[in-house]
Amino acid sequence: MYVKRDHTGAISMTCREPGPDCTEWVEPDSPELKAYFALEPDALARALEESDRELVRVLEDLVEVLTDKGVIRFTDLPLSAQEKLRGRKRLRASGQGLDLMVDDDTDL
Repeated sequence: MYVKRDHTGAISMTCREPGPDCTEWVEPDSPELKAYFALEPDALARALEESDRELVRVLEDLVEVLTDKGVIRFTDLPLSAQEKLRGRKRLRASGQGLDLMVDDDTDL
C-alpha cells in the first residue's frame, strides 16, 4: 500500500497505486498499516471498495480475453452475468464518448 503521512509522520491516507498524495510504499502486513486500519475502520472499507472496483475490471477483461480466444463462449455464462457484462460495456462506451448504440446480440 502507498501511504500519505500527516505532519506528525502518522499515516493519514492509503492508496493501492502511487499518486501525488500517496508516494511511500508500506508493506500491507506492516504493524503500522494494521494499526491505521484498526483506528480507521472506514479506511479499510474504502481500501476494500477500491480493490473490488479494480478486480471487477480485471474480471471483465478476463471474460473478454477468454471469449476472444474461444476458450469460452459468452453464452456459456449465466444469463444474469451476460446482462451485467453487457450493461457495464455500454456504460464504459458511453463514458468514453463512443458509439452509444451497442448491439445486444454482439458478444463482448
